[in-house]
Amino acid sequence: MRTTTTRRLAAALAAAGLGLAACTAGGSGDQSDSGPKAEEAQTIEVWHGWSAPHEVKAFEDAVAGFRKIHPNITVKLVKNQTDERISNAIRGGNPPDVVSSFTADSVGQWCQSGAWQDLTPYIAKSKLDLNQFPKAVQEYTQYKGRRCAMPLLADAYGLYYNKALMKGEQPPRTMGQLTELAKKLTVRDKDGTIKVAGFMPSAQYYEHQAQHLATQFGVKWLTPDGHANYAKDPAFRAYLQWNKSLIDWYGYANVKRFLRSIGQEFEASNPFAKGRVAMAVDGEWRTKFMQEEAPKVDYGTAPAPVADDQQARYGGGFVIGTVIGVPRGAKHAQAAWEFVNYLTTNTGALVTFANALGNVPSTIPALSSPNLTLPPQFKTFLDVFKNPNSSTTPPTPNGNDYIVKFQQFVQEEWEPGKVGDLDGALKGLDGKVDSALKLAGG
Repeated sequence: MRTTTTRRLAAALAAAGLGLAACTAGGSGDQSDSGPKAEEAQTIEVWHGWSAPHEVKAFEDAVAGFRKIHPNITVKLVKNQTDERISNAIRGGNPPDVVSSFTADSVGQWCQSGAWQDLTPYIAKSKLDLNQFPKAVQEYTQYKGRRCAMPLLADAYGLYYNKALMKGEQPPRTMGQLTELAKKLTVRDKDGTIKVAGFMPSAQYYEHQAQHLATQFGVKWLTPDGHANYAKDPAFRAYLQWNKSLIDWYGYANVKRFLRSIGQEFEASNPFAKGRVAMAVDGEWRTKFMQEEAPKVDYGTAPAPVADDQQARYGGGFVIGTVIGVPRGAKHAQAAWEFVNYLTTNTGALVTFANALGNVPSTIPALSSPNLTLPPQFKTFLDVFKNPNSSTTPPTPNGNDYIVKFQQFVQEEWEPGKVGDLDGALKGLDGKVDSALKLAGG
């Protein structure tokens, strides 16, 4: 799905004030035996966020197998639903039976408030093996032991490189190698204007958000007790220093000029597709975009580079994904769980969905299915997704607020050179994040 990250960030911001409000209606206990039994004739309503015709059809095709197995359950699919609508329906006591969201960042809110039911009783009764999901996936679908979501397709990040611009160079494995190669491959006008960027380090460049690149330095976003960790973890300084050193080499004014010239991420004029960027970190969906919009570009993919002192972690990357669950107050909870269980664990359904949207299927068995028909460059992302060194950002009761604050710091203060005391700035950032977490009940 091309707009995965854009939708996820927008949904997370929209949901920021809704997760706690949603807990005002109903209880949050075990509802796994509520409503009619799964084998009874009934209709379940499923809300999801996909809206484009090919996306809606992909969801319908993935659900077709469930309808055959459970002919007694009529499935009504409702497209283009936002987190705001979902939260309002739960708060009002009239939710659908199944809800899906692009916003794994909001899992902490939903789990803590009880807006999405704890699925642990359902999982236990179904004897579902959670080890079919990679560790990082298991992490972003629960909060403090309360698993209120299941994964439904995923995103994995890796390095894209233009083979013609690389001129025989191999993709870098470390950030030091990436920096050296970026400088070697960059082409400028006499006035410093960037004609071809070997690699654009700015967090303002598409998927080069701090969330995705800082992960490659092995950052620990939160302390074990759930507090902000920016000042305490030296990996954040390592990321920031790498980011700023390459930006300064380009010249911040030249970086800003380049960023203003590149347009929207999913336009055909994307600079990677046009040969204006030699290397870029991006999600797996870019392979489908390149297949459709830039089929003549000869490119390769590889895991994203890691910090120079962490080469054993090479092969992993940032992962996140779409989530699905059963809201509190669902009238057909048992049938809803059967639907969620099928859609998130059935290899055929996941492969059908993944092929249509260009996303990573979210179980280990589906990753090796011979029925995957994605471009050859896609294999990198299948490998990254199941790599034990891959990681995600942990859920909190106020969503991705701590990530948003760090991104704003990098974008608005650090990159422009407004920070004189980095240690002090990071301590101040920790204080802001912790205050917000405390207010949200974290």
